[in-house]
Amino acid sequence: MQISDSPLAEAGRRFFSPADAQTWIGLLRPGFHLRALTPGEPPVGYLGGDPLLPADVEWPTWEGHGPLGFVAAFDCSRVPPNELDIPLPESGTLLFFYFDGLGDSSVAYTDPDSVFNGTRVLYIPADAELAPRNAPEGTSPFPRLDLGGELIATAPDNENAALIAAYGDPNDPVAYCEYPTTDADGDGFWDSLTSFRRDNSPHHRIGGYALPVQGAVEPEGAEAFHPGKEEQAQAARKELAADLVLLAQIDSDSRSGMAWADAGRLYWMISREDLAARRFDRATFTWQCE
Repeated sequence: MQISDSPLAEAGRRFFSPADAQTWIGLLRPGFHLRALTPGEPPVGYLGGDPLLPADVEWPTWEGHGPLGFVAAFDCSRVPPNELDIPLPESGTLLFFYFDGLGDSSVAYTDPDSVFNGTRVLYIPADAELAPRNAPEGTSPFPRLDLGGELIATAPDNENAALIAAYGDPNDPVAYCEYPTTDADGDGFWDSLTSFRRDNSPHHRIGGYALPVQGAVEPEGAEAFHPGKEEQAQAARKELAADLVLLAQIDSDSRSGMAWADAGRLYWMISREDLAARRFDRATFTWQCE
């Protein structure tokens, strides 16, 4: 896939000025869209079902709350690493677990306890011996859905630091910036974005930009590392938010019985440095819904 040939790039050329279109295309990033498997296609991963785990890896549990629910897994070797702009492992499996805390007022997913204990990312090397693991009592497994995928272009949202630096206020990376459409063609650009999102729904993806439901996800993910209202904490959150990349985004999906509140999405993020060093215990998380 060539970013410059993508529908998002074409929308920029159609509805932006030539200079803004060139900047827009430079902002687009490759992501790997996960979708239902097509006949004859090798699977990239799966939602729900019984995860494949080594015998010596315990099922993730949050003390005081119970076992986490298994959400998704993908085989890193099936995701073309040289095509993404994040240092994803070239082999092995990544598995994602989440404690569905709806109805539990102690689960906020912005505080360190909820993020680091209520969610988990496990990396299993390619040479590990794997076997299906039944979910423990206290969890409700989702039906399994095998996934294929392909590379797509992804775009920054209006609160993304990269978009703001390009078109808005570079001194305020958590501000808001309108896409630079002309007044006459603004609706056409939004129609193009809506069509692209409809064609790629549900929005399960690896890498690329996150697709927020309620505003930029990176500041929310950074809050688990730097909570508090103090000026120092706020500055640290801004700095980390600019360094976080999307590891995985899992959408609500009726095919697998996944409904994260009202059309919600789960987002796992990690810094580039931690991803390159395979420090998945330092992945952070947030979720949003309508």
